Amino acid sequence: MSELIDAAERPVADQLGSADPADWPVADGWQALVNGFFTAPAGVQLLNFLQQRLQDGATVFPPQPLRALLLTPPEAVRVVILGQDPYHGRGQAEGLAFSVAPGVPLPPSLRNIFKELQRDLGTPFPAFPSPGGSLVRWAQQGVLLLNTCLTVEEGQPASHAGRGWELLTDAVIRHVAQGPRPVVFMLWGAHAQSKRPMIDASRHLVLLSNHPSPLSALRPPAPFIGCGHFSQARAWRDQHASGG
Repeated sequence: MSELIDAAERPVADQLGSADPADWPVADGWQALVNGFFTAPAGVQLLNFLQQRLQDGATVFPPQPLRALLLTPPEAVRVVILGQDPYHGRGQAEGLAFSVAPGVPLPPSLRNIFKELQRDLGTPFPAFPSPGGSLVRWAQQGVLLLNTCLTVEEGQPASHAGRGWELLTDAVIRHVAQGPRPVVFMLWGAHAQSKRPMIDASRHLVLLSNHPSPLSALRPPAPFIGCGHFSQARAWRDQHASGG
């Protein structure tokens, strides 16, 4: 397993090169769930779609769609942050929600995440280009950075939405929500909040706000800037540390 983590930290190609899930490693604890999906009709249909798009010459991101499931095993999940689909600019997406590859300028939503982290916890704004906007360390520390759709075509946001990824990522969310350990779910924006019925709020901490996008980060009814989610999550995790 350590070899897989080491490989995940090394620079990789900036686009998807294969529609074979055997080329997309995941942590052992996710393997049965992933295998079950890709052998089911919806998973087979998704793989056929991806293969056809690659054969047609489409540029698809990220190079490792399941990287969040590699870096954050189910038994390690302490926090879940849900995104929608990967960044659609070349070199940006690295398989983790909101995260960008090293050396890539911060997208506006990620910049607002760091602004709120600094405001809420006093965490210094990350230097650019190093460490920049890569959230690999968060993933390795138990933050599942999960997009609900896991691939996208260059310059075409949401181009792979509704093709089947959502069935897999919904299964991942349910798996975490039904697990034995209390988890913090940060649901930013209407899309992420649509997953709220899958989560038992009597067992988990569910934090809701607007999306960190500049279009909504400061707007009522629940502005992202000022939401205090990071300090709430830290306090709650401290309270539950003995049980996790």
